[in-house]
Amino acid sequence: MFALPQTTPQPPSPGRPSVLRPDDGRLERGRRSRERIREAARALFRERGFDGTTLRAIGARAGMGASSIYRHVRSKEELLVQELAELQEEAWNRFRLHDDREAPTRARVRRFFQTQHDLLAEVPDLTVIALRATTYPHARVARRVLALNERTIGLLAEILQGGRVRRDLGGDVDVLVAARALFHVASGARLSWANGLVTEVGCRSDIDASVDLLFRGIGADETR
Repeated sequence: MFALPQTTPQPPSPGRPSVLRPDDGRLERGRRSRERIREAARALFRERGFDGTTLRAIGARAGMGASSIYRHVRSKEELLVQELAELQEEAWNRFRLHDDREAPTRARVRRFFQTQHDLLAEVPDLTVIALRATTYPHARVARRVLALNERTIGLLAEILQGGRVRRDLGGDVDVLVAARALFHVASGARLSWANGLVTEVGCRSDIDASVDLLFRGIGADETR
C-alpha cells in the first residue's frame, strides 16, 4: 500500500477568518423592524381602517422610509394575514384553556365561536377585508386567508369528532362537512356585521341561532 503524503495544515488566508463570524446584529435589527411595522399597521388599521391605510403610512409610523419597509413586507395585505393568523391561534388557545371536553358538543361549538368573536370584535375591519380577500382566489394573500379558513374548519371538525365519539352527535355525520357548514354560517353573520347590517350583539345572536339550527336539523322526521 502507498502511504498518503503528509500535509501540513495551512494557516487561514489573511483577511478571511477560519470560522463563521457571529451574527453582527442584523437578524435582531430585522426582528425589531418587523415588530415596529406590525405595531404601526395594527394602530393604523384601527385608526383609519384597512382601506384608508397605505404601506407608506405604515412605514412612516414605524419610523422607516418607503424603500426600507419593502425589504420586510410587500403589501399591507401580508400584515393583515399575520394579524388574522395570530387572532386565530389566540382564539384557539383561549378556547383550549377553558374547554370542558365533557360538555355537550353544541355548547363546545358555541363556546369556540364566542371566543373567536371576542377577538374579532376588537378589529371588525379585519373580518370584512379577510372575507373580501377570498374572492380573489389567484392572489397569494387570498390563498393564505383561505388556508386560515381551512384551519378553522379543521378545528371545528376536531370538536365535532369528539362529539361523535361521545355519541351526542349522529354516528353517520360527516364531521368535515358539518364543520364547513358551521364555519360558513358564522362567516355569513360576520360579513353582515362587518358591513354594518347587524350589530355586534346581533352577529353573536345570529351565530348562536345558526349553531342551534344546524344541530337540530331542519328536515321533518320521516319516521313519523
